[in-house]
Amino acid sequence: MSRQEKTALVTGASSGIGLAICGELARRGYPLLMISNDEVQLIKAARELETKYGVSAIALCMDLAQKDSAQKLFDYCQVNCFLIEILVNNAGIFFFKDVTDTPPELIETIINLHIHTPVMLTRLFVQQMITENRKGYVLNMASVSSRMMMPGIALYSSTKSFLRCFSRAMRLEVYQKGVNITTISPGAVATNLYNLPPLYLNMGLRLGIILTPQRLAKQAVKKLFKRKAEYIPAGFINRLFIFIVRAMPEILVKKIKNKIDNLQKR
Repeated sequence: MSRQEKTALVTGASSGIGLAICGELARRGYPLLMISNDEVQLIKAARELETKYGVSAIALCMDLAQKDSAQKLFDYCQVNCFLIEILVNNAGIFFFKDVTDTPPELIETIINLHIHTPVMLTRLFVQQMITENRKGYVLNMASVSSRMMMPGIALYSSTKSFLRCFSRAMRLEVYQKGVNITTISPGAVATNLYNLPPLYLNMGLRLGIILTPQRLAKQAVKKLFKRKAEYIPAGFINRLFIFIVRAMPEILVKKIKNKIDNLQKR
């Protein structure tokens, strides 16, 4: 791959939303640099995209939860002459657990994946885009939960809230320099991230409450190239859900939390 090929770098690319975004970008003709810590699935996914769309898809296995991973990934791109035009920060994890029940190493992992690594990758690649006086696009994957304060997902929602606020603010710093940063804040998506039972998953898909990764990816990439600041898929439903959650009295939230705790103990 030559330095002249404008490449899309996607993290969390081996499955789910990341893989769907890779497919949408490949359909548009972009060569791919696909990052994940699931080497077997990542290589398989890259080969399938190459076959289907006729673009180059490089699979790079890397643990982005490490503090130095952003610099290592940036250095890899420099050494191998990747010209990154699109950066998609999608890698992440989800779990339902009280903060006091969460091991310190897992807390560090979610902070690194949702905050440290995407911030550093955005800073490194956007600075390069500006220095080289060329356009670029960054898509940062936040969450509709970034606007909520719910027990059990305090770490997930707060780290996604940071990423959302960071992305919206940095967008204003670089917008006039030819670089666009778009934030995507989806609700429920039909991936294995949430481990939903098939019954609830299928019901959510039929009602339009849950989106397929392919539908989300198509909408997200479209908004990215339209240089939108933020996009909330299934907007009316998710905005209504945000309003309902925010309007809940604390006593009701506590009752719901106790109900969930009791179900988990069974």
